[in-house]
Amino acid sequence: MTQKQLGEACGLSQSAISRLEKRGTGSYSRDTLAAVAAHLGIPLRMVGLAEQRTVRNGFEQVERRAFLGGVAATATSPILSIAANGDATGNQAAALRLNTATYRRLDSSTPSRDLAEAVHAHIRLIQNVTRDVADDGQRPRLAAVGSEAASLAAWLAWDMGDYGSARSWYGSAIRAARAAQDQLLAAYQAGSLAQFEAHAGNGAQALNLARSARRYLGEQRPAVADAWLCSVEALAHAASRDERATDRALTRSRAVAEKIRHEDPPPWPWVFQFDANKVASCRVTCGARLGLADWVLNDDIAALTSGHAKQRALLVLDLAAGHLAAGRIEAAFALASRALDTGLQYRSGRIVERSRAVRRSLSLTSPPKVVRDFDERLHGVYL
Repeated sequence: MTQKQLGEACGLSQSAISRLEKRGTGSYSRDTLAAVAAHLGIPLRMVGLAEQRTVRNGFEQVERRAFLGGVAATATSPILSIAANGDATGNQAAALRLNTATYRRLDSSTPSRDLAEAVHAHIRLIQNVTRDVADDGQRPRLAAVGSEAASLAAWLAWDMGDYGSARSWYGSAIRAARAAQDQLLAAYQAGSLAQFEAHAGNGAQALNLARSARRYLGEQRPAVADAWLCSVEALAHAASRDERATDRALTRSRAVAEKIRHEDPPPWPWVFQFDANKVASCRVTCGARLGLADWVLNDDIAALTSGHAKQRALLVLDLAAGHLAAGRIEAAFALASRALDTGLQYRSGRIVERSRAVRRSLSLTSPPKVVRDFDERLHGVYL
């Protein structure tokens, strides 16, 4: 794994990973250690962090709920330790926000069904803190924290295939962002819902939401927001089967992405950088929706080596759709089977349903063995 791949998986830059590797026995940020250890599958005790264990059937296993709670506690402890000094509510908001960021990073290596319970409990904590705060002037800050957590809950529901809950959580995220009076956050949440609707096939609704996001941003918008929204608009146009508009949006997204200074961390609420590789991945997805094999198969997709297994599996399914469009059935279902493995490993309803969609796109009276084997694997999967 390269430094860039590990950094993308953990929400860090390549240079940050490089500094981490060169630090030797020096001090480390505990939330960074927790995120990297979780992604690489390293026991927390091996990097000097506490973890709880339970013994089942003679084998030592990490208790997942305790692990998730432990990572969150580790992440917030540096901020909570200074809560006695200065603005206590501000420190509460910062600690809660850091907690959310930790959960977002764990999403790359943890089944959403395991993470959702901890995130919902985290949202209840944010609601309780907001309810009990005495200073009304602090409520916008806590509303912003609640908005980001609700957006994460929406993402997890989407991955689990629960579209109704995903829409409900995204709606809550947008309302909380408005209450926070944070235009950048409101744009991010509207754009996230637009992305969801585009993937769901609702192109017109996705475009309307993307326009709302741009209105929130106004003229002074970060390059990462502009490039990302262009990619969302491309997905929306692809859902509406508009090839020319899709290509224009992708071209603009790539041009803006080239202006982003990638040595700087992305502006909150973005956790991961947006770069040319993300645009290339979006082009593959759009090509799969449009049935354009040349869009899907002619790009060098660095995202296929990224650390986010679930996102990588979805991209592999888009590549499988491209191979099907080109008539390469054997290659298509070899890729689809690989992606389905990941979907079953992480119990991802979104990946499994996308696998079914790829299968539905092929209609043969006498399918070859690779397709029959794929059907057999899908039979009896209920996610």
